Amino acid sequence: MATPTESTGSLVLARYSGELTTKARPTRAYFSKRLAANVKDGLRALGIRSRIERGHDRLRIQLASTDDATRALPVLSRTFGVQSVVGAIELPWSSTDDIVREGVRLFADAVAGRRFAVRARRVGDRARIAVSSSDVARALGAALAPRAAGVDLDDPEVAVHVEVAPGRAHFFRDVARGPGGLPLGVEGRAVALVSGGFDSAVAAWQLLRRGVALDYVFCNLGGRTHELGTMRVAKHLADAWSYGTRPQLHSVDFDSVSADLQRACTTRYWQVVLKRRMLRAAELVAAERGAAAIATGEAIGQVSSQTLQNLAVISRATTVPILRPLVGMNKDDILASARAIGTFELSKVVGEYCALVPSKPATAATLGAIEAEETKLDAGLLDAAVAARSVFDLRALDLATLDDPTLQVDDVPEGATLLDLRSKPAYQTWHAPGALFLDFADAVRAYASFDRAHRYALYCEFGLKSGHLAELMRAEGMQAVSIRGGAAALRRRLDAARARDVGSE
Repeated sequence: MATPTESTGSLVLARYSGELTTKARPTRAYFSKRLAANVKDGLRALGIRSRIERGHDRLRIQLASTDDATRALPVLSRTFGVQSVVGAIELPWSSTDDIVREGVRLFADAVAGRRFAVRARRVGDRARIAVSSSDVARALGAALAPRAAGVDLDDPEVAVHVEVAPGRAHFFRDVARGPGGLPLGVEGRAVALVSGGFDSAVAAWQLLRRGVALDYVFCNLGGRTHELGTMRVAKHLADAWSYGTRPQLHSVDFDSVSADLQRACTTRYWQVVLKRRMLRAAELVAAERGAAAIATGEAIGQVSSQTLQNLAVISRATTVPILRPLVGMNKDDILASARAIGTFELSKVVGEYCALVPSKPATAATLGAIEAEETKLDAGLLDAAVAARSVFDLRALDLATLDDPTLQVDDVPEGATLLDLRSKPAYQTWHAPGALFLDFADAVRAYASFDRAHRYALYCEFGLKSGHLAELMRAEGMQAVSIRGGAAALRRRLDAARARDVGSE
């Protein structure tokens, strides 16, 4: 989402999204009040003091300096309910000549040697504005033209904007798009199930844009490595997109729930049963947080567990409404959205935890079959896991205090036993020289019997399973590290090292 790089003056104008201006007067007043509070919260987080006035179609935000205004522009461009934002200079006027004189003073250098256009409009009570916007545009354009390379109304290098209000005019250049939507918080609260991957982050953002305040529920299957990766994604949503709220991350250790599921349930139903357990965990958190719905990142047909039939069965796990903002989106659209909102690079290194994917998963599970599977489960494990969850205030969270910098490494330590935790076909297609194949499920069951005199280096698809196993092994007093970025990253580093060796011969 494009943002201007600097402000023209110390005044910032934030135009309401179109949806706000069509609301009835009491609703518009409530929404604009909430929007102003959200903006003030976002600016306060940067240490910026502001004076905000609510108008019919915009917020007028007065700041102490042009520098503060420049710092404020990105905040405004990420505040839901804002359609566009500009940093402006406000000056008095009584005639067209006044407007032209100030416009030339402000923009003569900017248009010098460049193609330009003047965009003029009247705002406010037009009966009190004794000039037309077209007259202002022509007069200012004529005054600037001798300094410029020419006038280009279709694709100018410099666009000069003038908004003429009764008694005052606003001059500005860059117009940044805001995200639109509704002010965060006006539509109540939901909880979002997140995994750290692309889909759940984009789904959460879509709900935020519709004015829904969110808390996040993470059902942790991948240990500390997975948890930290998911925290980074959720914290970005909290810090960059959640002004006016204090979102929480509820991290539920799902190890016992997952182990019980794998022990008791038919393999082909694992994924459907797991998703239903996650929804029930989210339901318990939602009840405590006063949330009216649960949001997920599911899209029809994207993976085997997300067929329409499976989604129908998964949805029956709870009576709380389930919101699926991505249900009809293609994967490339989701990835484009992730790039736009700033979560792509964070989610890319998290991946999806892949230790619970059967070779032949059910694609058309029936409710009766799944409910029969669930009778085999220990019902108390889920309640206990949710009760013991960790809760984090995302905007106050300092991730640096939680990370263990020694757990992940880029290169295989000298003398370490290298274990490949991927599937057998993936291992046979490529594996690092000297790597031993070890099925992840077998490793989790047997790691306590490993030779403690050895050092171990582990890798998997993305680094989640290997990070999890390395944590478990360290807890037993073993020396273990996970290869950062998984097999693909390790292969790139090995290929690069081999190329350097060949080049030096």
